[in-house]
Amino acid sequence: MEKHRILVINPKSESTVISLYENEVPIFEQSIMQEDTADYPNIAAQAPARTKKVLDFLLSEGFNLSRLDAIAGIGGLLKPIEGGTYMVDSAMIADLKAGERGEHPSNLGGLIAAEIAAGLNIPAFITDPVVVDELEDIARISGYPLISRKSVFHALNHKASGRRAAMELGRSYEDCNFIIAHLGDGITVGAHRCGKVIDVNNGLNGEGPFSPERAGSLPHGDLVDLCYSGKYSYKEMKEQLLYHAGINSYLHKKELRQLEAGIKEGSTQDKLIFDALSYQIAKEIGSASTVLAGRIDAIILTGVMAYSTMLVDEIVERTKWIADVFTYPGENDMQSLANGCLRVLRGEEQAKAYNIK
Repeated sequence: MEKHRILVINPKSESTVISLYENEVPIFEQSIMQEDTADYPNIAAQAPARTKKVLDFLLSEGFNLSRLDAIAGIGGLLKPIEGGTYMVDSAMIADLKAGERGEHPSNLGGLIAAEIAAGLNIPAFITDPVVVDELEDIARISGYPLISRKSVFHALNHKASGRRAAMELGRSYEDCNFIIAHLGDGITVGAHRCGKVIDVNNGLNGEGPFSPERAGSLPHGDLVDLCYSGKYSYKEMKEQLLYHAGINSYLHKKELRQLEAGIKEGSTQDKLIFDALSYQIAKEIGSASTVLAGRIDAIILTGVMAYSTMLVDEIVERTKWIADVFTYPGENDMQSLANGCLRVLRGEEQAKAYNIK
């Protein structure tokens, strides 16, 4: 089998994580700190400095850049697109630099990948960014015409987990129906039908289960009252719901292991919130099962919280009647990006063009 070397780029708030893959095998992974992130007018402006740090590290380690076949970057806040692997082109670069759909470190993934790739005359790709939108029209209806439901979810891990489960079933992802729940800082539960995510909760802007820091769905009448109570500004209210809600707001804890420790010590409040978390996740999975009319090949639990056997056991107990449950803990972003790039390099998949008007 032909060997392909791929450099994977995944920028975080104050670091850039890079991995080198030879086909599906990771050779090394390194987190490169970027201490001066606050000195830039916007996130996109960090791209040249971050690129330099990545290249300086690779050269200091004696890595031969000419042996690379492609660069894979994490996808950012682009315009809505269908799932797949995309060539980082001028239109995508322009949108990532503009940041019109939001400022986030992931916007740097395509920018850094493109800058390194241009110097080596090799392609740069992104795969399944969070803006993947394959919703059916019926799923976009919210109940209020000034607000439409939007697709913002952990598309990369969702689809990678779906492909993995399909392979274990001896089938293709495009031939299967799955309910996939990414359990992380945000929780997204998607109904996957024949390779498309036809419905999914927006785990960023207030749908679905609560999570370690996010509120999830709330009674909108009470929420409107709170917004106009004078207690919080617009910015503070947003921050409350995204970073100071969920488990953190009830218990001042952010990690499941803290709740599990409290439960073992007899804390009834830790037990109540833990049970409510598993209850809401299972409830969202049950809701997704109706979208697929009960025709489901498997339920898949993934994300960092899937490492908790206690949480997984509780969810499985409530949902196992729907379908078999597969568990793939972790986010697996680097491997998923490398695999997306590999599918294109091997001719198994055609790279898509970001030709959004």
